[in-house]
This record gives sequence, structure tokens and C-alpha cells, in this order.
Amino acid sequence: MRRQIWTWMNQVKFQTRKKNPHNPDFSINLFDTTMNKNANQIKQRLSLRQPLQEALDIVAKLSDKLPLQKDTDLQQALEAVQESYPQVSDFEREFPSICFSIATGVGKTRLMGACVTYLYLEKGIRNFFILAPNLTIYEKLMEDFGNPAYAKYVFSGIGEFVHNKPVIITGENYAQLGGLFRDSEVRINIFNVAKFNSDNKGTKKGGVSLAPRIKRLSEYLGQSYWNYLTDLQDLVILMDEAHRYHADKSKKAINELKPVLGIELTATPIDEKGNAFKNIVYEYSLARALEDGKYVKNPAIATRKNFRAQGLSADEIEKIKLEDAISIHQDTKAELILYARNTGAKLVKPFVLVVCRDITHASEVYAYINSTEFYGGQYKGKVLQIDSSTKKDEEIDRQFVELEKYDNEIEIVIHVNMLKEGWDVSNLYTIVPLRAANASILIEQTIGRGLRLPFNGERTGVDKIDKLTVIAHDNFESVIAEAQNPESVLNKMSFIQLDEQELKPKTELVFSPSVTEVSFSREEKLIAKIEDQAKRREAQVGLDSKRAIIKAIPTIGKMEGVRTLADLSKPEVKERVMYQVKQELFSGQTDIFAEQDYQAAYEAYDKLVTDYTQNIIEIPRIDLVQEEARAWFEDFDLFTDLGFDFKPLSEEIMIQELTGDRKIDSIGVVHGAFRRDTPANQIVAELINYPEIDYDEYSELLFKLTQQALEYIQSQHDDPEQFRLVVKQYRKHIASEIYKQMRTHFRISDREYGEPKVLPFVKIEDWNFTVVPGGRRHYKDVIKPASLIPKLVFTGFEKAGHLEYKFDSGTEKDFAFILENDNEVLKWLRPAQNQFRIYWANNSKQYYPDFVVETSDTIYMIETKAADQMETAEVLDKKKAAETYCLYASRFTAGHGGKPWKYVLIPHDEVSVNRSFGYFI
Repeated sequence: MRRQIWTWMNQVKFQTRKKNPHNPDFSINLFDTTMNKNANQIKQRLSLRQPLQEALDIVAKLSDKLPLQKDTDLQQALEAVQESYPQVSDFEREFPSICFSIATGVGKTRLMGACVTYLYLEKGIRNFFILAPNLTIYEKLMEDFGNPAYAKYVFSGIGEFVHNKPVIITGENYAQLGGLFRDSEVRINIFNVAKFNSDNKGTKKGGVSLAPRIKRLSEYLGQSYWNYLTDLQDLVILMDEAHRYHADKSKKAINELKPVLGIELTATPIDEKGNAFKNIVYEYSLARALEDGKYVKNPAIATRKNFRAQGLSADEIEKIKLEDAISIHQDTKAELILYARNTGAKLVKPFVLVVCRDITHASEVYAYINSTEFYGGQYKGKVLQIDSSTKKDEEIDRQFVELEKYDNEIEIVIHVNMLKEGWDVSNLYTIVPLRAANASILIEQTIGRGLRLPFNGERTGVDKIDKLTVIAHDNFESVIAEAQNPESVLNKMSFIQLDEQELKPKTELVFSPSVTEVSFSREEKLIAKIEDQAKRREAQVGLDSKRAIIKAIPTIGKMEGVRTLADLSKPEVKERVMYQVKQELFSGQTDIFAEQDYQAAYEAYDKLVTDYTQNIIEIPRIDLVQEEARAWFEDFDLFTDLGFDFKPLSEEIMIQELTGDRKIDSIGVVHGAFRRDTPANQIVAELINYPEIDYDEYSELLFKLTQQALEYIQSQHDDPEQFRLVVKQYRKHIASEIYKQMRTHFRISDREYGEPKVLPFVKIEDWNFTVVPGGRRHYKDVIKPASLIPKLVFTGFEKAGHLEYKFDSGTEKDFAFILENDNEVLKWLRPAQNQFRIYWANNSKQYYPDFVVETSDTIYMIETKAADQMETAEVLDKKKAAETYCLYASRFTAGHGGKPWKYVLIPHDEVSVNRSFGYFI
């Protein structure tokens, strides 16, 4: 936390000359932080992840050290880079070029956008050349850099590019863009390296040799495009998948462009000869990404428990692997649907990647999966074969490109060779390698295609959604053996043994709506049985009107004058609700029954509101978030007994003759040719170089501590000249000693909850979960072993807000039994995940209480917890959050005749079905 605060303080360093309040005639010339300002703004606007922020800082730092000019002295440039990054031994090009080794899925393309933005804003560079290694990445980069409407547009948030959008020049349009070159424009050339190389091959026409197309004269430019590029004085080249441009031909072509700087990005910084790059300035490897657990899926190797390949044919092993992959796939698919329903996130449909050994093998696997033999034909029409035999099929190509779209029907992709670099999908969750190859190498190569995360590139905290599973039944032991190698990526992967019994049952999704919606569903079933058409229509009108009212009620709760459920019965509130109903019924349609529906709704309103009130717990809408932490230095007096004893060093000018005996002589330095800053100003100027110290905020403290230090030092030196000499020679050391003591007085406040806006009742959210076939039980049933409880769905509730629930433990199930059978309890519910908006852990996590219980005089928020965890930091933080919610909810209800809220934390060993609810309160 302290590091975060220091980083934040460093970001708000000073940008101008600051006046010294103790000496108005003196101004402290602080170091120029324009670089930090631009870099930090770009980080924030583009929401760069931490590794990308660190990489951008390096670009910023080196762009200051390097001249950014053509024909730079490479040795001097290399030495400048080595001052900060001594591991760089060679640029490997005829211009300064630096490499960033960043794992797949972390966001290399976004880093390229940040580099372009920074070099333009800070250095005024307007010309960029981006190389793509293949058609897939080429097309993706054109969207990333050139389409502001694209979800992954790299310049989103960069205000300077809103009205001055960068001009994108590609392999298709460079010869046509005649009005392209204006001084105000940022120009980004994007070329496919294959296109780039082919355009550098000469051709013949009528026996006459022609220059390569890219070098031919342009009628718009009056010179060849190639010459135009090579003549640019500020061309920066960015190389995506840079390992593809270390071959001699690629190197030569790139060198001919004569850029002022090269920025290389790759996840595999190894050239075609197997040698590591010599110009790596930053590395964020896949192993490190997996250790951090933030930016990529967690890859896992899976096999079936007790699996034995002996006695099984290769075909049988493949079928078992495919079946188990589908079991995992279906489970993941259900979890993704639940996550979307419970959180409001987008729907994501996962797919399975099957890697085959050749086209014949792929065709056989395709035929099997696409037949009724495989899961009864469940995946017919949902499988795609991608290899050289299908690459010209436009429909297959469309489905392949649109794999991330939820309405794409494909759930299984069969591929022969490794999928191309740049195949940028985030919904690959299961991989089945069927190729007869070195399993560990195949897995290391394959997992890169499925590491991207679908929800804003962040982990969700749900294990099955954050995991990429690789099926390796027949190679499991060899893969584990390879994982013992600390250099292997497999060393960072988890290993799973799948229980055969768990693979067989296919879970089904359960949607448990509120009691009110359940009553509507029952009524709808009864209506469907009415044979008389007129009576059925009349009944349907009544039901539609009720649903329209219930839909409108939560929106009315946000209006002025509505503070409790009782307010719904007020005539003026009824009119507001009915106005919303009318808008709903008459919106965009000419239904002849709309007026009839409205009249039925109006007549049903009062009774429906009464029923609704009886079936809902009045939960206020409160968005409870923590405010930013405050950091500061406490005022204190400097301790000078240690660390401030300095003796002046002699100052001499040494003179050596260049001829003869080369005699050496020295003379003393005579001061006074120019006046230096005052001693106090010299010390303060050093202190403010520490990133935590904000001069504007702490100037009084800085000069106070500095004065105390100087008074002590002056007391040790009678000669004023000696005193001034000590300050000049030891000013950094004096500032360091002061800073050390300031650090011990650095304080950071706890993040408190800001006072929220409170709105009245919200609707009871639906529950969504999964259950295995036959997995429903009555809540009074005794379940043994208790470990089965989380897998079951329980029914039979009469006081609850829903008719079906799942429980995480026997303690929760027993507590629900108590609530159902205690006369003191009027209503209760297990809140769905999105029922409350209570945040904790610096707003990084959301709190979901176990129960909400209403009695005649109070509403309780209940949490059951293991007895040995009652005093853990996590439980106490959640408790603080819940109690804060109850505080604000009670303040609100107290002013409107409602019931107070209280939070109760209950140890699990106190919960027994023979307890009363009052016992816990």
C-alpha cells in the first residue's frame, strides 16, 4: 500500500519553478517532469496494466537518452542504453532498437499504442511504421489502430487523437492517399511483412525491369513511396512478433528504412538460430504472468483419475480425451452463463480446440464429432475444421473470425498446425492435443492461444472461468516430469486429476426467481390450460398487467417522495407507476388490447402492491465504496545527535604538465566568483527529489527540519566558510539523513467508507446455479456426507424470498432450517450475488452476506463463519463493510418509519437446528 501511495505522490511531482516561502527571491528549479506527466496520463487514459506501465516508463526514459536522429552513432547509443540496462549487448540492427519480451495476452498491441502516443506528445514524432508478421495480425492491427468504433481501439481515451485521428497507411492504400501528408498529422504505416518483402522484389514488363512496387514513383507524391519513407527524419518502427524479423532478408529490408528508433515486441525473444535477443530491455514472461495471477488464464493439465492407457487403442484414447474435454467444456459453459446472470457481465460462449496430427486425421475427428455417435449428435453443425483444405471456404473463414461472438454456433475447432500468431480470442477454454508429438513442447506452444481473459482482460475470481484446461491423459506423467524443470512454463501450471464420476453427470442450469415471479409463472401455466379463447385472453391480460406493474415498481423507488414500500399505496405514487405501465404497454406497438391491459392493470394495482409488499424484504439501494486513502508526513523535530557530523574535504585544482617530467601541482580553490544558493535551499532542493515529498504540501516541514540540521552543523564549525563548504559537499547526505527520519513519520490512513446516496427498496434479484440430475432435496432432509451439500439444490421453503437455494456448507443449511421454523422470523432470503453493492479490500472485492432476515421490529444481515476464522483480517474487513451498510440503511429507514438494520456474525459451532433465531440475536 505504501508503495502505491509513493507512486501516486511521484505522479503529482512539480512541473514549474516553485517559490521558496522563506526566501521569495529564490525559486527551486525542480527537475523537468513533463515526461512523467505525459507518461502517467497515457497510463491512466489507456488503463495500462502494470507490466505495460513499466515498459512505457522505459520507452520514456530511453527516448530522453537517445538522440532519435538518423545515422546515430550506434556505439554511443548502446552505451547510453547500457547505463540503465547493462544486459543489452547489441542492437542487432543498423539503428537503435530495443526489445520488450512480454507474454501473450498481457497486451503488447496496447503497449504499441501507448508508445506511439507518448513519442508523439513528448517528442513530436509523427511518422511510425508497424510491421505485422502475417495477414491475421496485419488485419487486426489495422482495426486496432485505425477504427475508433472497434472495442480494442488502442487510442481510446487519448483526447489529442479525437480531432486529429492518426492516418493509417497500409499495403493497399499507400499509393492512393494523395492528400495524406499534412504537417499536423500523425502517420502510422502498417505493413504485412510478407507484403513488405514481396513489394521489394522487382518485376519485368515487356522485357524491361521495373522497380519493386513499393519503390515506384507515386503520381501523388512525385517520388517513390520507398524514398519518401527512408527520407523521413522521425520514422519510428514498431515490430509486432519481433522474432519474425531477425532473418537476414528481413533485417536488411528494415535497415534500409533508416528509422531513428526501433521498438520490438515478442513473447519469444529467440531468433531463427535459437539465440536469445541481445537487445531486451524488459521482460514479463509467461512464467511471471502466471505467478502474478492477474492478466492471463491459469493453465492446468488434466487427466482422468486412475487412467491407464495400457490395453487401449490410440482411437479409444482419443475418444476418451474428447469426451472428457466436452464434460469440462459443458461445465465451463454453465459457469459462464451463471457468471453473466449473477453479475450482469457479457455472455461468453467457450469453445474447445482439438489439435490433430494431419489433415486426414483432422477430417476423421471432424466426422466423428459431427456425427450422432458423438453425444447423440449434440455437436452436429457446431464443429469447425481449419487447415489448408478448408482455408478457401468463405463460410468457414467467417465462423473462424467470429468465434468470440456469442451467437456464433461453433463450439469445437479442429486444427492441424499451430494457430497463427495474433489469433486473438479470449473464449478458448479447453485444448485437446491429439498429435503424436512431444507433449510438453506441444502444450507450451498451444497454451498461448488460450490465455487471454474474456472479461476486460481480468480474472474474475471464479476458478472455472479463469482456467484454461489442457487434456493430456496419455502424456500426463511425462508432462509432470517436464514440469520439474524450473525453466519450463509447465512448472507454473497446475495439475488436475478428473474423477470419472464427476465427469459423467451433466449439470443443468437452475434459475430460481423471486416468489413473486414464481407466482406469475404458475398463473401462466394455469392460463395455458384455459380452452375458451376469450377467457384465456382475459386471464392473460390480467397477468400481463401485473408483470408490467412489478417491472415498473423498482424504477419508482428512485423518484422523489418514494421512501418505503408503504408509499406505493399513495394515490400520487400509483399514478406514477401507472404512467410507467402505460409507457410499457403502448411503447412502439399498435396492440388493440393495450388499452384493455392498462385498465386491468389499474384495477389490479392495489391488491398486487399488497401482495408484493408481503413477499419482499425492504432492502435499500446503497452503493458502498471506500474512499481513497490519505498519506502524509507528521510534524516532528529532527534528531541530530547521530548522522550529522561532517568534516569538510579539501578542494584543490590539480595541474599536470603534458611534456617533460609531467610534473603535478595543485592550488587551492578560491570561492566567490558566483553566489551559490543558500544552504537551506540546497538541502531542500535535494529533499524534493524523493518521490514521496510534495514541495507544495510540505515546504514548512522541509525548511523547519533543514534549519534544525543546519543549526547543529553550524554549531560544529566556527568558521562560516567551513560551514558553507560542508553543506555544499554533503548536501545529498544531509538530505538523506533528514529523509530517513521523515520516513519514520510517514502515515497512511485507512480507507474509510464515503457517505453514500441511499435509495429505497430494490427488487429481489433472481438466483442462478447448477445442479446435477436428481440433485434436488427438501431442506429438512438429512444429507450424509455433508460434503454433498454444496452440490445439491434444496426446496420446500415457505418464508424465503426464493423457492430454491444452494448452500455452501451444512452450517448454512441448518441455519436456513432455523429460519423456516422460527415464529419470530417473518421473511428471509439468501441474497443473490448482485443483490447488494458492498465493496471492501480497497474496492477490489464485493461482499455477499449469507442471509437477510426480517422480524417484527428489525432486519438482520447474517454471516455464518468457521469459528477459527472469526477474528481473521478478511472476516473483520467484511464485518466493517456490512456494519457500515447497516448504519446507513438504519439512518435512512429511521427517517421514514422503516425497520433498523443490524449485522450478526455467527460462529459455525453455535449453529444447531434446535436453536431459536433469538438465541443468536
